[in-house]
Amino acid sequence: MSSEAHPNEGSKAEPAHRHDGEFGGCPTCGHDLDPRDRHIRFQLPDPVLDLPDRELTAGTWMSGPAPNDSVMMQVPGMGAFIRVLLPIDLTAGYTLTYGAWLAIDPRELVPIFEVWYAPEYTGLVVNGWLANAIEPWGLLASPVVATVRDADQTPYCDHSGDPLLDRVLHEQWPHELFLDDLGRT
Repeated sequence: MSSEAHPNEGSKAEPAHRHDGEFGGCPTCGHDLDPRDRHIRFQLPDPVLDLPDRELTAGTWMSGPAPNDSVMMQVPGMGAFIRVLLPIDLTAGYTLTYGAWLAIDPRELVPIFEVWYAPEYTGLVVNGWLANAIEPWGLLASPVVATVRDADQTPYCDHSGDPLLDRVLHEQWPHELFLDDLGRT
């Protein structure tokens, strides 16, 4: 792996960009925002946030020039991470999708990197642990299996051996839990 971003990296930039209730254009990508389809993107895995130098830790590798431009990273002493999408079905026709990080076995980073931009990407299945806390549940370090649903997006969290995370992924949740913090239209 090189420290440069792959030329096709933009084709798998997940649609999850942080916004704070302002609708119109996304500040990251410029795409129109749908008030019923909310997106929040974590910049870094939570364990990396706890490091004194964060992503600037000596020896860190990222697939892009900065965390927001990266879909993979490896941090010495912390491990390897890939971006995933974690969709939450909300009542009243709302959806909230987190662009989160998944901690993976560092031995899997090179094989994942090798298929990320290849036709085999559509069959990619990744086992790992959620590397961001998802409020109000927490869920940090919960095991999860991520699969590719769309060849132009990062893998989606599909199911989990953790009963709570599996419920988060497969049940509908009251939109009021989230939308007051995100701003309603």
